[in-house]
Amino acid sequence: MHMENHSNSTTVVFVKNRRASLISAIFLMATSAIGPGFITQTATFTVTLGSAFGFGILASIIIDFVVQQNIWRVVSLTKMYSSDIANATIPGSGYLLAILIIFGGLVFNIGNIAGAGLGLNALVGLDPKWGGAISALMSVYIFSSHKASHFIDRLMIGFGLLMIALTLFVLFAAHPPIGEALKQTVLPSSVDFASITTIVGGTVGGYISYAGAHRLLDKNMGGVQNIKPVASAATRGIIVVGLMRYILFLAILGVVASGVTIDISSYAANPASQAFQAALGQLGLRIFGLILWAAALTSIIGAAYTSMTFITPFKPSITVRQRQMATNIFIISSLAIYLIMGTAPVALLVFAGGFNGLVLPLGLTIFIYIGWKRADLMAGYHYPRWLLWSGLVVCLITWYMGAMSVVTIFNYLK
Repeated sequence: MHMENHSNSTTVVFVKNRRASLISAIFLMATSAIGPGFITQTATFTVTLGSAFGFGILASIIIDFVVQQNIWRVVSLTKMYSSDIANATIPGSGYLLAILIIFGGLVFNIGNIAGAGLGLNALVGLDPKWGGAISALMSVYIFSSHKASHFIDRLMIGFGLLMIALTLFVLFAAHPPIGEALKQTVLPSSVDFASITTIVGGTVGGYISYAGAHRLLDKNMGGVQNIKPVASAATRGIIVVGLMRYILFLAILGVVASGVTIDISSYAANPASQAFQAALGQLGLRIFGLILWAAALTSIIGAAYTSMTFITPFKPSITVRQRQMATNIFIISSLAIYLIMGTAPVALLVFAGGFNGLVLPLGLTIFIYIGWKRADLMAGYHYPRWLLWSGLVVCLITWYMGAMSVVTIFNYLK
């Protein structure tokens, strides 16, 4: 009887730990995706496209779903980080993938630090440079803590729920035309491919695709036995991101539909902050500041954490402590570049989203190839054919969208 109780309690602990690991991966992926770029892009496209942007969000959610399902599955089944999987499949490709992801993560992190500075500026009136520096140093402190892993999980979940709750509050104040928005989401009056490429790049491009999957790997959640919970966690992560984007879209749409003019002409303009202020006055501005700061801080952590999981091809025997140090160096480097540049203009955030959109098809191609041809790397797991076919279609779409927008994306740097 005592043995049975012991095995029952062990099972309960295992299930609880597994659930905690899955929730932390869902929120790491979601909060990595919901950064300053995400908020700026969503606001800008809502102003320019109106209700028709709902379709862009729906299209991006479908693409995101296929991308995440494939990446989370392959990482979980092979029990390897993505760059190591790539090297095992096509020798040398893992180094290329790692360099592109780390570079994209660095560019994005400069934008995240700038976003944190703008958030604290709107929230408490602090100079953006000081706000950026304080937020980056907070992230370094979190990674230096001996309870870093536990701390990160709690922070991601808490801030993720806070951002959704605050945006819902603004949504109710803004009274958007929900019926029209839902109709245009399914039957749009116009389709804008550039907006879809940019938001796909900003939601699952670059490091974001791998954030949740690598988190699960660090929590020992690999293997065929975990594939069902991993697949459902990937779906939930996409639902959290899609929900946040749609709520934000409706909140800003309500302001635009009420006849308020939002300036998006200059790079200095901050469309989301104008919309929140129009809906709720000074309170709206403070809420915007808190949402932007929470989004930026969690994205600094997500970008740094995930980018540094791509170090393994260059240093296979890296210890947890060494990786924490590398992560802190990564954050300090991002901060130094931000402070030297003076500002990380909106152009840089848009470029980072676009660049990550270009990195996406490269990684996805390798993963789809593994699904088709390398069952030996996945313990002989029979990969679902529907997922491979949909993955192939999405892969071709992302290559096409990347090819169509590569010149535009690099022009942002001029």
